[in-house]
Amino acid sequence: MLEENAVLQALYNRRSVRRYDGHRPVEQEKIEAILKAGQYAPTGRNAMSTKFVVIQEPMLLHQLSQWNASIMGVDTDPFYGAPVAILVLADAERHTWIEDGSLAIGAMLNAAYALGLGSCWIHRAREMFDSANGKVLLTKWNIPAQYRGVGFCILGYPASALPEPVPRKSDQILWLET
Repeated sequence: MLEENAVLQALYNRRSVRRYDGHRPVEQEKIEAILKAGQYAPTGRNAMSTKFVVIQEPMLLHQLSQWNASIMGVDTDPFYGAPVAILVLADAERHTWIEDGSLAIGAMLNAAYALGLGSCWIHRAREMFDSANGKVLLTKWNIPAQYRGVGFCILGYPASALPEPVPRKSDQILWLET
């Protein structure tokens, strides 16, 4: 009975996508629904301390991906050719800023799967937007100085079928007896 629940099935079957169909754009209404899922993610004391920057312009996506790759020390595309990247920032004056932004990204990843899209969490947003160049961009985008990068949620249509989930580790759960 519980195994038939659509929400649980989405949570069990979502996978990170690292190859995107570069010829199929993501519909605006799907991006908006994914953003709404991020907005509704829990935040400490319901402060709603997250901000979302939607990046779809190919040249800016390319520049951000190259910058991210340089921090990682590689010359590959850490955005995997995704046509959309959502930068998630959170108010660092809130003691739960990392958790707030992380929950938003998690909600968006699951929403993307529910809408038939692929997604992946991309790290190094903190390093990017803590830098002088990053602060210049945040100022240009009218984002207050206390906001820091948590991560990127990249989106697009998968180039191939999602892999089957691997079995979960048997030692992940510890039941304490009452």
